[in-house]
Amino acid sequence: MKNAIVNANVVLENGIIFDGSVLVSDGVITDVGKTRDMQIPNDAQYIDAQGAYVGPGFVDIHVHEGGGYSTCFHPKEAAMFFLRHGTTSILATPSYDLNFDELMEAISCIKMAIPEAPTIKGMYMEGPYMNPNYGSHAYMNPWRHPICETEYKKFVDEAGVYAKVWAIAPEREGLLPFLKYAKKVNPNTIFAIGHSEATPAQIHALGKYRPTLQTHSMCATGRKEALPGTRGVGPDEYCMMHSDIYCELISDSCGIHVHPEMQRLLLHNKGINHTVLITDSTIYNEPAPENLRHIPDLNFDREGGLAGSKLTMEIACRNIMTHTNCGIAQAFVMASLNGATVLGMDNEIGSIEVGKRADLVFVDDRFNVKRVMLQGELCDF
Repeated sequence: MKNAIVNANVVLENGIIFDGSVLVSDGVITDVGKTRDMQIPNDAQYIDAQGAYVGPGFVDIHVHEGGGYSTCFHPKEAAMFFLRHGTTSILATPSYDLNFDELMEAISCIKMAIPEAPTIKGMYMEGPYMNPNYGSHAYMNPWRHPICETEYKKFVDEAGVYAKVWAIAPEREGLLPFLKYAKKVNPNTIFAIGHSEATPAQIHALGKYRPTLQTHSMCATGRKEALPGTRGVGPDEYCMMHSDIYCELISDSCGIHVHPEMQRLLLHNKGINHTVLITDSTIYNEPAPENLRHIPDLNFDREGGLAGSKLTMEIACRNIMTHTNCGIAQAFVMASLNGATVLGMDNEIGSIEVGKRADLVFVDDRFNVKRVMLQGELCDF
């Protein structure tokens, strides 16, 4: 089947083609450009974008739940919820507050769903070996005991090649054997600094297993004071200093996870091309603190601490445009291409280029989703 998307503002990695078209054949992009310069096959089916911005489908590498469904225990339903909001690729994300049996069950559920849910690309293992003093529900964290070889081999083996990311705290004692084993089972897995107060020396001590990603930068992180009154250097500072590290960013409507000034600081240091928008979406139902009850896209734990978000990626894009000086094309880079690059899938998805999969989202100038295309076919919701 051949489709010609016309009357579109086509969002590319480095700009926007106004009055553009995208040609798709058998689920793959075959041409893109100004409509007047393109030869549209006679047998192509026309899809009128009606002036919408047509960009690459969102890639959300860190998402726990949405629409009332867990990406772990109801992954197909959760994936469909996010697809309606333009997310064509996700990593299902087990929470660090799951105990061993619950974690094994979550991994099994995700693995069974992947063949039937093409948007699920694998798992983002947020823990279990992070710093248990950080993050929501810290009082419920069941992973405070020493790292156990017998234990970690079981869930690493169960996750196998589907574990795309392991979030860890470099300061955890006995971490290195776990990292070595995770890499042995899946050489393509990557490590992220998550829920940590690690010093640069502790991060460097991991050698070739040093993380190349930071879990939700400037959120659930800490640092040890160097001297009284002297700010220490923790994971946030380390990741901003090193150009090869990608930083995840939760951009909620009021800048509660990450203050707008800090979002601007992150983009100033990391640049658009190394900042990865995520939703960290959850479905906790604890009441919000009174002073934050007016904010629609936050979740809280029993103690009033942040517990992820109610975001979908198009809202995160709108928020990052509000809090920083980035435009639509730059928001798409952070919401699509960078996540694909982190996963090593940027040759297949994440941008509109000839030869890439036709996973596309049609949005207006406020990022309201109008239509979604998955593997070259318009979704019928």
